[in-house]
Amino acid sequence: MDNIYLLMIIALVILAVADLVVGVSNDAVNFLNSAIGSKAVSFKTVVIIASVGVAIGAIFSSGMMEVARKGIFNPEQFMFNEIMIIFMAVMITDILLLDFFNTIGLPTSTTVSIVFELLGASVAMALIKIGHDGGQFSDVINYINNDKATEIILGILLSVVIAFTIGAIVQWFTRLLLSNNFEQKANWVGAIFGGLALTSITYFIFIKGLKGTSFANNNFDILGGHTMAYFLENRVFTILAASSVFWSLLSYAVITLLKANIYKLIIIVGTFALALAFAGNDLVNFIGVPMAAYNAFELWVESGLAADQFPMGVLAEKVPANNWLLFAAGMIMVLTLWFSTKAKNVVKTSLDLSSQGATEERFQPNFLSRTFVRSAIAMSQMSSYILPGSWQKKIDMQFEPRLISKKEETADLPAFDMVRAAVNLMVAAVLISIATSWKLPLSTTYVTFMVAMGTSLADRAWGAESAVYRVAGVLNVIGGWFFTAFSAFAAAALVAYLLSLNLEVMFPILLLAAIGLLIRSSIAHSKKSKAILAEDSLTKAGSSSVQGVIIESAGNISNVVKRGNRIYTNAIEGLAKQDLSLLKKNKKQVTKLSDEVDILRDNIFYFIKNLDETSLRASSFYINILGYLQDMTQSLEYISKTSHKHIHNNHKKLKFSQIKELKEIDLTLEELFNNTKAAFDSHSFEQIGTIIKHKKELFDLVTDKINKQVSRTRTEESSPKNTTLYFSLLLETKDLLTAMMNLLEEYYNSHDSSVEPATIHTEPTTNETEEE
Repeated sequence: MDNIYLLMIIALVILAVADLVVGVSNDAVNFLNSAIGSKAVSFKTVVIIASVGVAIGAIFSSGMMEVARKGIFNPEQFMFNEIMIIFMAVMITDILLLDFFNTIGLPTSTTVSIVFELLGASVAMALIKIGHDGGQFSDVINYINNDKATEIILGILLSVVIAFTIGAIVQWFTRLLLSNNFEQKANWVGAIFGGLALTSITYFIFIKGLKGTSFANNNFDILGGHTMAYFLENRVFTILAASSVFWSLLSYAVITLLKANIYKLIIIVGTFALALAFAGNDLVNFIGVPMAAYNAFELWVESGLAADQFPMGVLAEKVPANNWLLFAAGMIMVLTLWFSTKAKNVVKTSLDLSSQGATEERFQPNFLSRTFVRSAIAMSQMSSYILPGSWQKKIDMQFEPRLISKKEETADLPAFDMVRAAVNLMVAAVLISIATSWKLPLSTTYVTFMVAMGTSLADRAWGAESAVYRVAGVLNVIGGWFFTAFSAFAAAALVAYLLSLNLEVMFPILLLAAIGLLIRSSIAHSKKSKAILAEDSLTKAGSSSVQGVIIESAGNISNVVKRGNRIYTNAIEGLAKQDLSLLKKNKKQVTKLSDEVDILRDNIFYFIKNLDETSLRASSFYINILGYLQDMTQSLEYISKTSHKHIHNNHKKLKFSQIKELKEIDLTLEELFNNTKAAFDSHSFEQIGTIIKHKKELFDLVTDKINKQVSRTRTEESSPKNTTLYFSLLLETKDLLTAMMNLLEEYYNSHDSSVEPATIHTEPTTNETEEE
């Protein structure tokens, strides 16, 4: 039995490495968001800066794993075997929970997850002990540190409200002073802003990143014989005043003498600071439990007592962490930053919700988001009545978006500018510093995310076009945070209970199950990423002439035709074989195609604005093409959904004659789709005329099948559902052909009147389009 604990220690080490990977993937959004979103420096530079911050933060970590050892439960109340069950339950739950959030791309708090996992596992073990000893439920309070859990819950609420509010206020005043043309302001304005921002960030580095280290607790003669930690706590205003003067002067020198962008410097230093603090303080969330378990194991081995007779009161004592272990943990975190695709997925969610421009909205509006937006609009209207009109006009001028050139409109613009990125980092640094000095349990993730959302609101990034979607996204993320707490508590309690039933049996089963789920999640994520890269997707038109739009649209039409061919065939095949899984998959594919076409239609506004004045005819052509593509996808969507519904409801199978006729139509359509795709792929648009010549034959084929079904219905058909389905499929196929022929005629006529085929083949943009 004793060997089981050695195996558990080995397993905890392996889980710690995996937890570091999934934890960093989740928390990377805290310090990468502002730099990546503003594109102040390249992605590679951002990761290098963050890596240095993470490495230094890990090496200079306090190493005092108090939360894992005694912050949530009272260790003296448990024996060694019970403590090991608690720690194992926590690590198994933590790695699965964080990986789940990474996979769906939502940021959550590693601090909250580890705390509530410790709480859940401890409560479960306490209840088991109480039940065994014949105690009462109220005795749980003797085992658990209830005050800490209450602080964490309050910390969640404070993080959400305070960070959002302060971020919005600071961004509003900053934009009011600097406007969107901040680079044209006087040098002294940038210098003062740089001084304030760099002061807050550097103080944050000291108070949050270095205050708890052994280095900061040494006495220094230069500080009057006091420790750095004492000096930081008791000389706040002196440090801030001196730092403000120093950084303001330095900022002025950087702007005037070096002609450098001070906002880039703020973003670089801020990214480093948050990465440093993350590694220095959140490392406990990943390796605190395994290190505490290892210390407990060493003490138990030295005692020579049985596992169920060795009390763990010794865990209440402070034990410094091994520096080599901290260094190794830091290196794992750095490697994760470089190679984790899930980290980029989590960052993308935050950037999409705070983007100044139009993005593909991930979240659907709900009742709460609509209510919040209506309330905000009402409050905005009230403020317009209170403020004088001249004031309101001046304020609106400061928030007026910067003019974007034609060249920039088609470029990959940043999600927000460097002023907002600097404010994000500055406000997050200040709030976390204050919380740390006051010993308030604010979550780093919650603060950085909600500050970013607050600055987005104040910067008018949430306009009428996107507000309900962005607010819905924020509410989803916040809901996920509370889900983290409840699910972490419940899951850890369940795992602890299962382990306590029979440790030797349940430990390997649960461990293998956790590893299996983790591997399965990674494989599924990898497949999904490859599928997204490999799959054809529709591209927005960027040309400003009819000729350019004709060539660019060819790729989209070929794409829709190719995918439409597959969708139609799968619908007929699914009906013939009554294959529900194929029809379900087909329904998802056509929904995705339809959404992509809708996104192109949503982009029409920006497309028209990009047109040359001499090429306005391109807009009419492009709008018509998108309209026909939408008609095609709507017909395919109806065919797919109707087929799925028929089989899903277990209705009668179509007759052999009906299946045969549908397959005959499918083969004819397949030939049509393939010929059309070949014409657009090769840009041999003169071939379209040949395809159009067979228009009457195609319609006659479908009409003939309709007439045959009418005859069957009058004489032999007995199933109303089958008849309805069959007529629906034929009529929608006719609509599909109508939309497709309209598209081909539009294309053929526009091409014929704009350029010769030979010119298209020699057009330089053709190759570029194909490469894209």
